[in-house]
Amino acid sequence: MQRLWMPLVVALFTLSLTGCGGEKIQWEGTDLGGVMPDLEFELTDENGNVVTEADYIGQPTLLFFGFTNCPDICPGTLASLSRAIDRLQADQQDDYQVLFVSVDPQRDTPQRLADYTSAFGPQFIGLTGTQKQLETLNKRMRATYGYGEPDANGFYNVSHSSAVYGFDAEGKTRVLIKSELPTDRISADLVRLAGL
Repeated sequence: MQRLWMPLVVALFTLSLTGCGGEKIQWEGTDLGGVMPDLEFELTDENGNVVTEADYIGQPTLLFFGFTNCPDICPGTLASLSRAIDRLQADQQDDYQVLFVSVDPQRDTPQRLADYTSAFGPQFIGLTGTQKQLETLNKRMRATYGYGEPDANGFYNVSHSSAVYGFDAEGKTRVLIKSELPTDRISADLVRLAGL
């Protein structure tokens, strides 16, 4: 008799665990919930102010590493995010913030960042920091960056991770968005972020 009850007990236990977790979100990007650490940093914003993650809690946040001299990936990714935000209803567009974290503090001053991000929309905010601050944040987010050799004119390239990290309004990491996703699919993930 005990052998007859065991499969039923196991099935009920499994079902109860599934119910406790709630319905799993079907992201267009990669689900990072419970896998990556929450938003945490100390950096300098494009107005020269020292800021932390606490300054951005309360709204869904996208975080992207790059640099203003980037020839293609950075402007392409930021333009893609801008288009995705523009597809949302007008009264929802200001609910989001995009943090563009420059990993090239030698060239990307706050003023340069402000000029650069203004081209993509009011939701875009430039941030940078010391090498130690940038290394800490990149390590936390399992991202990388590095500098190429300067050419004869002193110009150098910067390699960096190209993914966009999506955080909910509480600063919890939720989704990794690849910039090559179609605009409508990025917009869909933005709506999901806002609904958490």
